[in-house]
Amino acid sequence: MALIVQKFGGTSVGTIERIKNVAARVKRTREAGHQVVVVVSAMAGETNRLVKLAYELDPEPVSREYDVLLASGEQVSTALVALALNRMGVPSRSLLAHQIDFRTDATYGRARIESIGANQLAACLARGETPVVAGFQGIDPEGNITTLGRGGSDTTGVALAAALHADVCEIYTDVDGIYTTDPNVVKGARKIPRISYDEMLELASLGAKVLQTRSVEFGMKYRVPIHVRSSFDESEGSWVVPEDETMEQVVVRAVTYDRNDARISILRVPDQPGVAAKIFSVLAAHEISVDMIIQNSSQEREHTDVTFTVPKSNVLEAERLMNPLAKELGAEQVTTDTEISKVSVVGVGMRSHSGVAAKMFAALSEAGVNIEMIATSEIKISVVIDEAYTELAVRVLHQVFGLHGEG
Repeated sequence: MALIVQKFGGTSVGTIERIKNVAARVKRTREAGHQVVVVVSAMAGETNRLVKLAYELDPEPVSREYDVLLASGEQVSTALVALALNRMGVPSRSLLAHQIDFRTDATYGRARIESIGANQLAACLARGETPVVAGFQGIDPEGNITTLGRGGSDTTGVALAAALHADVCEIYTDVDGIYTTDPNVVKGARKIPRISYDEMLELASLGAKVLQTRSVEFGMKYRVPIHVRSSFDESEGSWVVPEDETMEQVVVRAVTYDRNDARISILRVPDQPGVAAKIFSVLAAHEISVDMIIQNSSQEREHTDVTFTVPKSNVLEAERLMNPLAKELGAEQVTTDTEISKVSVVGVGMRSHSGVAAKMFAALSEAGVNIEMIATSEIKISVVIDEAYTELAVRVLHQVFGLHGEG
């Protein structure tokens, strides 16, 4: 008998019929002799509806009340799934964050998990019940409702699996696994049977939307096997697991892209110690994440251009902060570009194989794709390009690294 955490996303519980299908799947797992803890997201579209309501009332909603509002979506789907299970003869109990002591810090909208009290869940399981837990939400030290950020139900599922020492966390979604790239862009994209935590973490942070980054971090830290599966069929999905020897044999595991970044350049900044610190301290103070950074010194060595990328959602605020700072520093001007995308190749095999960058850059050059920025790590290479060339770049790289077809 295994202990399995099954997390179902918004599309999986988007209608009453789909909720019945979820309940039937959970029932089959129990009938196979396993204990199950269910985690659910809000019904598809519900969180967006609640966000719209909040912003109709207040363009800058109070963060505490905003989290209370958004967390209600999971409360609805949690109760509905528990009702469906009980109707099918599966004893079930819906549980919210305060009922399982799911503790976070007080950072509304992107709270970090601090501790999870597993006693209530263990008691449910001991009584033969199937707990249905609201994903995405927690409680802060004062007992206020918090949320973990978009996609936070994935993190809830993996965190509960870690706390309960579960055998696996199954993530059910509208795709049947993790692919070598977006199948909507490349018809030859194929499902990856097994992928390492490191590779999945890079893919999640670089734009792949199958798993939330923090859920992969939890899985890696606590060695929780994650099985990404489709809610709509019984096929084997993709396993996110510790790296093994065979994984390094594949140089590039996947190609991904992200259209959600914007580029900001501060031109002709005085080339002096402390200038970069001032720029990025201001952004950090306003909690604006910076990804890629390039600093180019001019020939006279008196000035430099500082270029960096931020999420598009933060570009206006970042520009507003940088304009007065540029004047203070004596820089020439601040420019922005929102029509860019980031295309990346990822694979643990890069650690032990040379020439990946050369092959990538040559392929893009031959396709007429100009590279504007470059960032690397041990297992990834990312380039910033004109957004118009995104799909071409993805197709070219998917082909040149041999990711098409069966395998």
